[in-house]
Amino acid sequence: MQDKKDEKDKKSSQLRSSIWFDDKAEPGETAVYLERYGNYGITREELQSGRPIIGIAQSGSDLVPCNRIQVSLADRVKAGIRDAGGVPFEFPTHPIQESGRRPTAALDRNLSYLSLVEILIGYPFDGVVLTTGCDKSTPAAVMAAATTNLPSIVLSGGPMLDGYMNGKLVGSGVVLWEMRRRLAEGDATGEELIEKVLDTVPSAGHCNSMGTALSMNSLAEALGMSLPGCGTIPAPYAERAKMAYRTGRRIVEMVREDLAPSKILTREAFENTIVVCSAIGGSTNCPPHINAIARHIGVDLDIRDWERVGHQVHLLANVQPAGEFLGEAYHRAGGVGAIFGELMQAGKIRTGALTVSGKTVGENYKDARSLDTNVIRTYDNPLKKNAGLLVVSGNLFTSALVKTSVISDEFRRRYLEEPGNEDCFVARAIVFDGPEDYRKRIEDPALGIDEHSILVVRGSGPVGYPGSAEVVNMTPPGKLIRQGIRMLPCMGDGRQSGTSDSPSILNISPESAVGGNLAILRTGDKIKVDLRQRRVDVLLSDEEIAARHKQLKPVEITNHSPWEEFYRSNVGQLETGACLEFAVKYHDLRKVVPRHSH
Repeated sequence: MQDKKDEKDKKSSQLRSSIWFDDKAEPGETAVYLERYGNYGITREELQSGRPIIGIAQSGSDLVPCNRIQVSLADRVKAGIRDAGGVPFEFPTHPIQESGRRPTAALDRNLSYLSLVEILIGYPFDGVVLTTGCDKSTPAAVMAAATTNLPSIVLSGGPMLDGYMNGKLVGSGVVLWEMRRRLAEGDATGEELIEKVLDTVPSAGHCNSMGTALSMNSLAEALGMSLPGCGTIPAPYAERAKMAYRTGRRIVEMVREDLAPSKILTREAFENTIVVCSAIGGSTNCPPHINAIARHIGVDLDIRDWERVGHQVHLLANVQPAGEFLGEAYHRAGGVGAIFGELMQAGKIRTGALTVSGKTVGENYKDARSLDTNVIRTYDNPLKKNAGLLVVSGNLFTSALVKTSVISDEFRRRYLEEPGNEDCFVARAIVFDGPEDYRKRIEDPALGIDEHSILVVRGSGPVGYPGSAEVVNMTPPGKLIRQGIRMLPCMGDGRQSGTSDSPSILNISPESAVGGNLAILRTGDKIKVDLRQRRVDVLLSDEEIAARHKQLKPVEITNHSPWEEFYRSNVGQLETGACLEFAVKYHDLRKVVPRHSH
């Protein structure tokens, strides 16, 4: 009996939770921490059993419908934790719902990150299951895991079931942009727009197109932070609940193995993630999120790595908006595993990267192949070749992104196939100061918008908006749409929805609100876009640009909440992840022993 007690004490002393619940040197403090947890029935024996205390970071709620499936999945996670010998503690995280939060959910990614860091280091956790779904909930959770370095595993909520419009597959988000074009051309009413959009949401789950949600949950698996197969299972599938159980079991094993994020989030893992992002036609919102995770774990990842590592990678996932299908078909064709398998066959993957399974990427996916080569193509028969992101710069900004996988044949013919001048065009700038200005004036005939125009929106970056808004994918005026021009070149210092099929120049850094040259741009200026040279320039002399800068008035910033003021005072630019700059110096916080509370 004494030997068993000694073994239990040894295991308990190795757990971080023991400094709360079993500190033999401070029984008075231990009593404080044990006392109130008993008021709902948990026992001292459980808390002092030497079993790992596992947090379940609950991102689902009525306020976050894209993650609401996690409320029901939590019981399966708890069952897995208990069966593996752990003790589960479920707690809420700050809500982030892309379609509900104004002015933008991006404003709260860093707030959710901060609060989750404080929960994980301030409470008695040995490991955590990170429940994710809607766009920003995934990077916020993984950023917190990176900072604390507590054994962590991601449980995605999964995409909703396939949606249809007029009998054809249509993805969440994708239908909105098309219906806005139809509204502008007079082919649909506002009531029809609303009804069509609502009709394409058939079930629980996040976006079923390759928007930011499906992209980031796929990339959580690509990073190695989810179990194989987790990133793509549709939310209503029974398989999703089974994955929740397996995830609960696995996090207890990870605590015992001391498998922390720093062993998983390596340079190799980030390069794999960039490659996978290109192959799935991932959202342009992924680079800021992935770069933020890299900064918080301490891995040097530059915005230009997205082109250097990822541009020459082919598009394999035939999923909207770049392709034809949606989340269900993507999952049934093999999901992230099939993407890895096809990329590994082509020698594009760093197979030695470790994952939460305890195995490497190469071990996890060595036998994976596409189960439907129409949905996930083989590498020698891609949907598009060299389909990764381009990183462009010029005299207006130091960096911006162009998503090449959504450049349509029609757009390419109109702008990028002039004989002798391929991948290059000059357009007249139509400048809007924020999305409100755009919506107010886009139909103004005095602007003279034609097919040789480029729509520019500024004041929409991390500081200017604040938070960086998804407003760059702008619809042309109705007159042009009726002429068959359904898309114009767009450019801005904000972002755009990952569900958008617009090949915009976006995520411009530095933004206009902090002195970027987009601030000096005027309607009528000529913009030269040269994708071959990776340049975007306003055709003005350096002297004229300098003169315009001298004429600029300071940007007037109006904060509407304490958080907005704090955010704006500390946030960086999109090219470096839009992090809170003071926060990136904090690492491995699980080793911190917090002071006693009483």
